[in-house]
Amino acid sequence: MKAFADLYATLDSTTKTSEKVDALARYFAHASAADAAWAVYFLSGRKPRQAVPTRKLQEWAAEVAGIPEWLFDESHDIVGDLGEVIALILPAPAHAQERPLAEWVEHVLLTLREAGEERQKAEVLAAWNSMDYRQAFVWNKLITGAFRVGVSQLLVTRALSKVSGVPAEVIAHRLMGDWQPTPAFFASLLSPDAADADISKPYPFCLAHPLDDSPSDLGEIADWQAEWKWDGIRSQLIRRAGRTFVWSRGEELVTERYPELKHLGELIPDGTVIDGEILPWKAGRVLPFGELQRRIGRKTVGKKLLDDVPVVLMGYDLIEWEGRDVRDQPMSWRRVKLEKLAAAVNSPTFILSALVKAHSWEELATRRASSREQNVEGIMLKRKSSTYRVGRVTGDWWKWKIGPLTIDAVLIYAQHGSGKRAGLFTDYTFGVWDDGSLVPVAKAYSGLTDAEIREVDAFVRRNTLETFGPVRVVKPELVFELGFEGIQRSTRHKSGIAVRFPRMLRRRTDKKPEEADTVATVWKLLPREIE
Repeated sequence: MKAFADLYATLDSTTKTSEKVDALARYFAHASAADAAWAVYFLSGRKPRQAVPTRKLQEWAAEVAGIPEWLFDESHDIVGDLGEVIALILPAPAHAQERPLAEWVEHVLLTLREAGEERQKAEVLAAWNSMDYRQAFVWNKLITGAFRVGVSQLLVTRALSKVSGVPAEVIAHRLMGDWQPTPAFFASLLSPDAADADISKPYPFCLAHPLDDSPSDLGEIADWQAEWKWDGIRSQLIRRAGRTFVWSRGEELVTERYPELKHLGELIPDGTVIDGEILPWKAGRVLPFGELQRRIGRKTVGKKLLDDVPVVLMGYDLIEWEGRDVRDQPMSWRRVKLEKLAAAVNSPTFILSALVKAHSWEELATRRASSREQNVEGIMLKRKSSTYRVGRVTGDWWKWKIGPLTIDAVLIYAQHGSGKRAGLFTDYTFGVWDDGSLVPVAKAYSGLTDAEIREVDAFVRRNTLETFGPVRVVKPELVFELGFEGIQRSTRHKSGIAVRFPRMLRRRTDKKPEEADTVATVWKLLPREIE
């Protein structure tokens, strides 16, 4: 556990990619296979469910530290991170001991959730009493399910490749799908034998970089393939050994949730993997993403929901064909094969992503301007000669999105941030006018510079009207331009509207609060087909 906590501290203290990869490689080179397997599990973004209720951890920590709960709550508000504030207030350990990470996880962490409160408390206090600050901090992150550090899975694969000599692409593939963090798995992860037998295993997704400027700098338009950028669930449909598997980009197996796609798999030849997007599709057009959200997370889907929100697979790419990994083939070659496959399957649940034809970048820009009418987010640009690579790589794939929908709204509530923003009011709720009153329309916490955050924080402190727990009601004076990707009706919001991915674009110092938008104005942004 000490080595893992030291690794966490090192990773958290640097922003240099090379230093993070070196630290990871040193850890994997010296850790036991059991500890290394769990380290890969946590560092790649996986985590077990929260083992102990947060309120209990707060009570026990305050009790051990000998402080009243109100003081713990005040400290938590200032520090902003539960795991950190507990580690800070705990007394020095009376029985410091070195115990492997795997033992802590398998013998304690994974057993806590089903244990009674008495045993939970005994195990947690015993752990705190044997750990120094660094270890207690990481342990608290694990038991609260809040473990994360500034490391991507790509850096983990690079470090494992550096230690083992196995290509990073092979390791990335082995880390996809379902696997258990065992010594045997870690050994197989670093095995030089590249013959992986799991028939359900997806490939790492190839991702695009955002294109902020004109694409004219990309060279000749004839060298590029343009497609609409759809807003759904990026997925892979796999057909191997007579079985169908549908994986989301979040590495979740979702086959049973989308029976339409499970049936589609039966029409596709063995040894085929299609990269695409799950979209809600009805009467020949895409439905709003909010409709798809009605199906996301459901283990089973009833007939009415299947009828109301049917889905299709929008095919983007072909990455396995006739049982062969074809990611090294050029995009143009894979596209031809995908077109032939779509024609042969001839299923209404398999739609080929249409190419957006244009003879110049200017003409393509005109086509892109109609994106919102098509219910898409913009244009995807893929170099025709590009291979299908791992992760987000620069140069070959770009997403040229349209500008966000925007409204002007008034800051009405504020809360403290967390982590490095603890102690500052950085989480904001904004309202628009409805019959003379401001009603909440969106929450946002990103988009401002550090200097702007400090200005707003000072305003909140000077202009608090009321306090409800952690929430401050502020004088409605500051106007902000908010941007968001989508909008839909919502019965859960007072405004009757829910927006998707809201963020602050700028503060409107040129506008008075009474000049902010109204609910009626915002409603006009609803897509035409759901008005």
